[in-house]
Amino acid sequence: MKVIIGAGRTSYNGWLSTQEDALNLLSLESWDRLFEPESVDALLAEHVWEHLTYEEGIIAAKHCYHFLKPGGYIRCAVPDKNFRNEWYQQMVQVGGPGPADHPAATHKIVYDAKTFVQVFETAGFEVSLLEYCDEHGDFHYSYWNEEDGKIGRSLRFDTRNSIEGLGMVSIIIDAKKPLIIKSKS
Repeated sequence: MKVIIGAGRTSYNGWLSTQEDALNLLSLESWDRLFEPESVDALLAEHVWEHLTYEEGIIAAKHCYHFLKPGGYIRCAVPDKNFRNEWYQQMVQVGGPGPADHPAATHKIVYDAKTFVQVFETAGFEVSLLEYCDEHGDFHYSYWNEEDGKIGRSLRFDTRNSIEGLGMVSIIIDAKKPLIIKSKS
């Protein structure tokens, strides 16, 4: 089972698209209505975690961990605090750039890569950074397969990016639930 969290209009073949009204990341009861513990193979969340506080992000990550199979993963993307682009930073700022109906109006945090990784490591995941800007604003990229969860706001898939420069980036991680080997004691 593969699940897109906060899918909006996103749908991919083989993935179950969910919205907050069906799957509230912070509600264990909401998870329990849809899934058994350790029953999900993969989760995908693009620009969802910034709508949670840091503490809520850890709770959500712990819920993901609980429902993922050992060896399962979540691919997750959020706006990048270290991307050196004034327009972008105004668009993703906490509280958003304008009216209450703007998608960023409910942003509660803008992550840097270190802090975002920390959220998922705190929940028990092994985390790999796929795309991010470091504290100097330099962009880093490791190849990732879109078949494992496509992130639209990424180096390869956002049309605002070109050979001339970056227009839209995200911090993108893969957070994997370790395989657990039970002792024979």
